[in-house]
Amino acid sequence: MEPQGDVEWGDDISDSELLDIQLDHFSSEEPPQPSTSKGDTSKGAVDESSITSSPSCHRTEEETEKGTTKTDEERGEKRKRNVQGGHSSLLRFMKRHLSVTQLCEQTWCEMKLDYGFRNPKVRKTEKQRTEVQAGANIHLARELEVQEVIPINTQTREDSFAIKLLNILHMIPMLEAGQCVRELPVFGLYEGVFIMGVIDELSYNQKGELVLNELKTRRQDTLPGDAQTVGHYFQVGLYKLLFDGLIRGKVRREHIVDHLKLRTSLALGAEVQAHAVKIGIQLATFGELVDAFLMILSCNEVPCIDLLQMEYRHQDSSFLIGMKMVPYDEVQLRAELQGYKAYWTGEREPRGVDIEEVWKCTMCPYEEICDWRKNRSHTPATLHTNKRIK
Repeated sequence: MEPQGDVEWGDDISDSELLDIQLDHFSSEEPPQPSTSKGDTSKGAVDESSITSSPSCHRTEEETEKGTTKTDEERGEKRKRNVQGGHSSLLRFMKRHLSVTQLCEQTWCEMKLDYGFRNPKVRKTEKQRTEVQAGANIHLARELEVQEVIPINTQTREDSFAIKLLNILHMIPMLEAGQCVRELPVFGLYEGVFIMGVIDELSYNQKGELVLNELKTRRQDTLPGDAQTVGHYFQVGLYKLLFDGLIRGKVRREHIVDHLKLRTSLALGAEVQAHAVKIGIQLATFGELVDAFLMILSCNEVPCIDLLQMEYRHQDSSFLIGMKMVPYDEVQLRAELQGYKAYWTGEREPRGVDIEEVWKCTMCPYEEICDWRKNRSHTPATLHTNKRIK
């Protein structure tokens, strides 16, 4: 049995889990939520391509929750229509894209993920836990070592995605020059689903190999157990799949425009256009930016990621607990992705943990309402009744 101390999925915090939490959680068809996408610069210099969209132009989180929360009956009916129709591009909860974080949460427990979308206030409370905030502070301190953040007002979803494209365009030359970059947005279409994420760090080692480093912070000064390691390995594997696809030119214009339902003819906001000029790109519309982005990627000289690495640090002291090199098997990764996708496309209902991992339920805020757990109540000797948030 997996040890039950310091093993909850949320205890390990990565930058990708801290960025765009609202944008990843709610429907992509809603007006844009406050998002953060950052560029990099040398320590002490001001980086004008480092961007943060301003929340002043967006609806409040409470308003978004009201617009996206539905009854179980309504949600169930929608799932059935998606499965029977077989042609809808919408995923569960009316989403048009998935984040790497959401897919990784499935490796821990799909029922917890599912209940989180149905209970956004509980999910928000989980994100505000002390250990989560402590991890965020460590990430922020490391981030500020190499970059500055400049606010940019975004009026539309096209503006918000344009920020991601501009940050990638800024970091490509840095990688070509052998420099370290952090908070690199990545995305791509795999298994028919558009996936987005944020790579913590890319740098070159002494052998000239491109290394992806993913930082996790932990409450205890011990390495994670196998249950958490599965999710961590899947996460960095997805990052490599997305990054390598980007620099190899596998992303197409229609992938971005059609799957995210973005308007190519829409003029970008004045601040977004002004920032584009600062990094050497003159354009007016979102479509022009997409075309420029794909053209620049088509002639880049950045190599594919050579090595995947996990870095674990203690939350209170920032002490290095240990490093782990992560093996990469693309065939296995794609097979796992295909299995997780079936939940989002409505081909199957969410699955709970196996009986061997029922100890996870004692740390879950949805323990008392979980149907999966109730259906397994015929084995009371392995179940616990610790109560948390209801």
